Amino acid sequence: MNINPSEIHPIQGHILRDLLYHPERKFSELNHKNIPSDQLSFHLRRLGELNLIRKTEGGYELTASGKEFANRFDTEDKKMILERQAKIGVLVSCTKQENGKNLYLFQQRLKQPSYGHYGFITGKVKWGESVFETASRELSEETGLEAKLSLAGIEHKIDYSETGELLEDKYFFVFRGDDPQGKLIENFEGGRNLWLDKDKALKLPDLFGDVPAVLDACESKTFRFWEQKFTVEKY
Repeated sequence: MNINPSEIHPIQGHILRDLLYHPERKFSELNHKNIPSDQLSFHLRRLGELNLIRKTEGGYELTASGKEFANRFDTEDKKMILERQAKIGVLVSCTKQENGKNLYLFQQRLKQPSYGHYGFITGKVKWGESVFETASRELSEETGLEAKLSLAGIEHKIDYSETGELLEDKYFFVFRGDDPQGKLIENFEGGRNLWLDKDKALKLPDLFGDVPAVLDACESKTFRFWEQKFTVEKY
C-alpha cells in the first residue's frame, strides 16, 4: 500500500516512533501521553488497517512495511516529519557512428519542470529494480531502442533557483549505450528524441548544465563520480 505521510495522524506518528525503538510495546506503554483509551485504540486500529503495525500476544509491533515506512521519518523531529532525501535515477547517453561522426541521442523535455530543456534520457529507479533494469526500461519506453549498456559513472546534481532556493537534488547512475538497435521514437508525450553530434549539441539553447560532464564521462574509459551545483534560470 502506497501511504501518503500526510495521512498519518500525530498520535499515529508517535506510536510508529515508539515501536521503531522497541521490538514490541504493550498498550499501556504506548499510552505514555495519557491519551483516552478509546482514542488510542482507534489509532492502533487505523495503523493496523494500513498494515504498519500488528497485534501480538504481548502488545504491538511494526510490520515489515511499518519498519520501512517509519524509518523514512526524521526521528530527531518529535513531529515525525518525513525526511527529504535526494532522488535516485538513471541517465542514459546513447552513441552511434554515422558518416564518420559520433552522434549522441539527445532528448528535449516537453513537460514541467524544465520544459524545453535538452539533455539525455533519464528516469527514476523503481522500488526493487536494479539500476541496469531501470536504464534498459527507460531507454526502451522513451526511445524504442535497445543498446549495450555500460555504467560510466555516478553524478550528484543539485539545482538552485536564482534566489538560492533548492529545487532538485538527484543522484544519477550514468550509462553509456552502444550499438543501439530498433526504430527510434522521435516524438512522445513529454518529449522528443534526436541524434546530434557533440558540437551541435553543445550549442543548443536551454541545454542542461551537466551535459558536458556527462559527455566527458561517457567518452572516458575511467569510471567517474562527480558532484555539481547549478543555478537554474528556467525551471
